Amino acid sequence: MFTRQQPCPSDRYWRVKRGDTLYNIAIRTATTVDKLLELNPNINPNNLRIGSLICLPPEQPCPSGIFWEVAAGDTLHEIARFNNTTVKKLLELNPNIDPNNLQIGQNICLPG
Repeated sequence: MFTRQQPCPSDRYWRVKRGDTLYNIAIRTATTVDKLLELNPNINPNNLRIGSLICLPPEQPCPSGIFWEVAAGDTLHEIARFNNTTVKKLLELNPNIDPNNLQIGQNICLPG
């Protein structure tokens, strides 16, 4: 069993699996590598231990509860156009995404 080094304000954790990197954890959890490092100052980002727990920031609420799952080839511009909204609105609802580096399987909050 792994012990937690310090408290996690959000009480949300990611259990490290084989192949995980801070970058792909950040993408999957809609945060940034910098935020993960801030919340987990004792981890070595180049040597994540399988099974260890990484503190995650609080979940960003999605007011509409409606999400778009990114597929191969999707761009924020195309997602906005398809959903009759703007890139600006999508970025307001998803402040932690990198519009130039969407990841397959990433969830994008859509307006209601």
